[in-house]
Amino acid sequence: MTLDSSLTAPSGTMHAGPVQSGPVQSGPAPADPAQELLGQGYTILRDAVPEATIDALRTELAPYLERTPFCEGDFYGWQTVRVGAVLNKSRTSHTLATHPAILRLADAALGAYCDWVQLNLTQVIVLHPGQPLQVPHRDQDMWHGGPKGEIEYQINVIWPLTPFTPENGGTVLWPGSHRRQGEAVLPMEESIAVAADPGDALVYLGSTLHCGGANRTAAPRAGLVVSYSLGWIKSYENNFLVYPPDVARAFAPEIQDLLGYRIHRPNLGNCEGQSPAVLLRDGKLTGGAKDELLPEQAERLRAWCEAMRARQTA
Repeated sequence: MTLDSSLTAPSGTMHAGPVQSGPVQSGPAPADPAQELLGQGYTILRDAVPEATIDALRTELAPYLERTPFCEGDFYGWQTVRVGAVLNKSRTSHTLATHPAILRLADAALGAYCDWVQLNLTQVIVLHPGQPLQVPHRDQDMWHGGPKGEIEYQINVIWPLTPFTPENGGTVLWPGSHRRQGEAVLPMEESIAVAADPGDALVYLGSTLHCGGANRTAAPRAGLVVSYSLGWIKSYENNFLVYPPDVARAFAPEIQDLLGYRIHRPNLGNCEGQSPAVLLRDGKLTGGAKDELLPEQAERLRAWCEAMRARQTA
């Protein structure tokens, strides 16, 4: 059974909320996606994967979407279905999570602020007919207390599983809103509604104001969200419970790294002083702690130790 056939619209009618204003964002891929992402807060990679890849993804996810109930709450959406832990449910999703062009964008946005980037979330979101416009928000606000506007915390990627249009709930974005973080609300007239097809990838910063659009059609709108964040902050999805060692052991090393089964230098995320990757390679924790430092930290430590030894022998 395909995703489209499993996503039947619920009975009854429901108002989909106000029609969003602003132009429709479509067109060719940018010449420099990283520059566009950092400059306007989002970019769209057209034809990033073959549509056959998305077809396989839909087929793998259909059984889970069939048995998952609607969400509860005005933020998640009463006419919305969300399915997480997607790496457990679809091997095809691994290909999307490790897409080289996406990882380059993640590094461009986040690499200056961390040792490595982690997987923050994988979630399929299906907006059924009648789902109203979601409240505009910035995803980075899940992390309270940290400085906002100084560094980026995450990027999100939406892989459309069905076409995204202004009529069916295509994502609504406020271009440049990552530079206006002191303004929690911006006029709808300044927003754009994304038009994208299966195979495209919508990428936007965690600081970009956005929301799910209103689905005013008779068919569901579906997309896979793959989110990446700084390697040293708590991930939205608890990777070590969703993908414990017995599960992650079967994943490719690149996926294991994205899930956080490694040390974030200096020495963050260790197990008894060792890398958690030991648990995935049938090794045993010996309790023998080992330094895991950034190169510049290791060099400063080496110089300090040499200076101390020189003083002791003088």
